[in-house]
Amino acid sequence: MAIIITDECINCGACEPECPNTAIYEGADDWRYKDGTSLIGSVVLPNGKAVDADEAQEPISDEIYYIVPDKCTECKGFHEEPQCAAVCPVDCCVPDDDHVESEETLLGKQRFMHPDS
Repeated sequence: MAIIITDECINCGACEPECPNTAIYEGADDWRYKDGTSLIGSVVLPNGKAVDADEAQEPISDEIYYIVPDKCTECKGFHEEPQCAAVCPVDCCVPDDDHVESEETLLGKQRFMHPDS
């Protein structure tokens, strides 16, 4: 499952540089599938959704840091635990019950976004 940042976030930014998928963005910032990944141009995500990796996407939150579920792999393939949760001083990086995924699915997303790693 993906990780979500709750509204207890104090906007410290500790989590953002820790994400190996660049799935964490500051509130109100646009995001792109290509950010921190090998994705470019038109791609079909493992979930079947067709996207333009270069196109700016609307922020998920305007107020606090947020995690893009399509890019979050819970750090599978990189670390033993989600690094955002490990460094969060207020424990607001928690499992997202709305985006439950198996370890196999998370590892597949990681390989899709980083085929050379």
